[in-house]
Amino acid sequence: MRTAPDEAPGQETVLEALEQLLAWPDIARSPQLARFLEYIVRRTIVGDAESIKAYSIAVDVLGRPSDFDPQTDPIVRVQARRLRALLDEYYRGPGRVSRVRIALPTGRYVPQFTWAPDEEPTETDTVPEAKEPEAIPGGRRTGRFLLTWLGLAALAVGLGLVAYLIADLRLVEGLSRDRSDPLGRPQLTVMEFQNLRGEGAGGPLSAGLAIELVTDLQQFGTIDARYRPTGEDDDGGDGGLVLTGIVRPDGAVAQYSAILTDSRSAEVVWNLTVPISGREARDPMVLDIVSRRLSLTLGSPRGPLHAEARRLLARESAEGRESPYLCRVLFDIYRETMAGSDAARASACFGALSEAERSEPMVLAAMASLTAEYASPEVSPLETEADRVRLAADLLERALRLDATNAFVWQQRGWLRERTGDLEGALADYKSALQLNPADGDALAANARALAFAGRVVEAEPTATGSVRMTPDPPAWYFGAPALIELRRGANALALRYAEAYVPADRELGPIIAILAGRGVGSSTAVDRYLPQVLEWPAFRAEGVLPRLRQRISDETLLEQIRSGLLAAGVPAAALEEPF
Repeated sequence: MRTAPDEAPGQETVLEALEQLLAWPDIARSPQLARFLEYIVRRTIVGDAESIKAYSIAVDVLGRPSDFDPQTDPIVRVQARRLRALLDEYYRGPGRVSRVRIALPTGRYVPQFTWAPDEEPTETDTVPEAKEPEAIPGGRRTGRFLLTWLGLAALAVGLGLVAYLIADLRLVEGLSRDRSDPLGRPQLTVMEFQNLRGEGAGGPLSAGLAIELVTDLQQFGTIDARYRPTGEDDDGGDGGLVLTGIVRPDGAVAQYSAILTDSRSAEVVWNLTVPISGREARDPMVLDIVSRRLSLTLGSPRGPLHAEARRLLARESAEGRESPYLCRVLFDIYRETMAGSDAARASACFGALSEAERSEPMVLAAMASLTAEYASPEVSPLETEADRVRLAADLLERALRLDATNAFVWQQRGWLRERTGDLEGALADYKSALQLNPADGDALAANARALAFAGRVVEAEPTATGSVRMTPDPPAWYFGAPALIELRRGANALALRYAEAYVPADRELGPIIAILAGRGVGSSTAVDRYLPQVLEWPAFRAEGVLPRLRQRISDETLLEQIRSGLLAAGVPAAALEEPF
């Protein structure tokens, strides 16, 4: 147990803590973040904190030109969020023994220096209790947050209030006379939420939530989000969709209700309420938490902002109307189904783009994944997998040279590394993607799966369940990590449900998890159904079951569980290690 001194940390002590942070590999490998941290710390300790503004950071540290506009370019907020996340991680891990803590409060760029708190007991590495899933493909999906009847009535009143405010200010009418092309990137205007309690009255915080949402949503690269202060006149641009909201106390919780309105018809097309405990609602971090929860849905490829484009593509061909955004939507559809026909459709779209468009980082990254994952002539003319992987890696490196802060590019490189058996490299890439865009459900699910394949199920559990519960219509591949987590926990009935959801996305591991879980619950039906799929899988027949799985899984406990489970299910011992 250690006790912090009464006086604040001195300049020399803070500089020593700074040097330790700058030497930490996770910060040292990002020179831009290292310069950011050193800039704000040194300015603060010499008494020049007043000069630390988004503009000065952008120009002095991040190399932005003198006409930088923090309202339209979120780079400072994005890098501050990355730095904030790294500081939190450092002091939970290698910096746990540090005497001094350097923190970056949410919504500010001036750091705080404090003595380390008393040590707390470490948690044991145990697997949490089994939880019933909230969503399984094929079932009807219910609302993510439950409200009391009183809460629903209050929400209806709130929606009416917001509608009145919008109509009164003539915001919807002025935002857009003609809805933007559904095959173009969604145009979203985000306005400050109306706080029914008022700021500074001991109630929930709301000021700044709109800026957080714009920052989060811009990181997806598929949404044109802009901020508009309440009451500001429209500039005549094409607003498309408007996101407003209300914040209101409701007993012991604060309800953050977001409302998405079609600016053409003034109709509410989507809404979601995030309940936050009263204590948390007064914490400045609450704006980041609420923004992230809302962005998990709004930014999702299956979210309401992309619904119109997806409906149109379900009915019509994209031929003749190709754009980077449209091709990205087709790629996201492929990623959900992993079907060759969807891969070919997305590839054809990318192939029809101009040379300049094909050089955009997002396009290069999507083309890299398609190249590596499908061998059909329509997708890639290269014959060998090794050639396809090399070309994909080259495309991704080119994309990162063009934009090293593109979360989608890092995510696709993580997919490639995971595919080639480099789980640690994949986890590093997913970590980078989530630092840049912590509200990306696809990156959360991919990171959880890689953690589970590496045997780190305790780390995988929060992101695995979060991505399933908080993103709309999670695709089949999201259920790989939850299936492995429940299998390790011994919750075989739940593991079987997850595994059967996962099978369409992973014809190798999905049936095996289903067999193991089926045996755990005494289901001969599950064994009889999935065992032939394992024995008939071409890659297993060509290499043996375990040699093939060792290329993807580093968790020896799981591999041994697979060995013993398949032997007990009747798989010949020779087939586990040799071609058959």
